Amino acid sequence: MKVLVKFAKCESGATAIEYGLIAALISVASIAAISNVSSELQGTFNEAASTMAAR
Repeated sequence: MKVLVKFAKCESGATAIEYGLIAALISVASIAAISNVSSELQGTFNEAASTMAAR
């Protein structure tokens, strides 16, 4: 019975799950931001290449 009570009070697993969720959220936000920036950067370089080719 003491083992079950000790297991029920243990919060280290919950903390690890919370840190995992935070890391996953940061990863998703980073991927979204990088994807957005890369699209804008690609457009900028394409515009510059077109301008240089026209000269």
